[in-house]
Amino acid sequence: MQGLAVVPLFAGFDLDAPDAASGGRIFSYDIAGGRYPEQYYHSVGSGSLFARGALKKLWSPGLDRAGAIRVAVESLYDAADDDSATGGPDITRGIYPVVMTATAGGAERVAHDELDAVVRAILADREARPGA
Repeated sequence: MQGLAVVPLFAGFDLDAPDAASGGRIFSYDIAGGRYPEQYYHSVGSGSLFARGALKKLWSPGLDRAGAIRVAVESLYDAADDDSATGGPDITRGIYPVVMTATAGGAERVAHDELDAVVRAILADREARPGA
């Protein structure tokens, strides 16, 4: 195989799900295009092992929107801590990840200002507990 390989992660909301709580869907794909349904959370990329470890400890059923956003951003920080190819949020330059939410009402991108507040809260918590 040559060229650029893309291993996507697809997440959305199934309007035909039996109840709203079970409507979230995540699919991962392998290099040959095989599709795999995932449960609850998933990550892809060079830092995915570290991100998935963070998701495993931080995710819980029933997270509200704010909690889910925080868990996603915190897992990215954990991945960036241990993988040099994973970039985390950069408050100095105002560079933040693209974070999307999906509900029965539709999908939306989380605003830059909201991500800024989440990132600053995570950094404040980490500064208060160095090494934790």
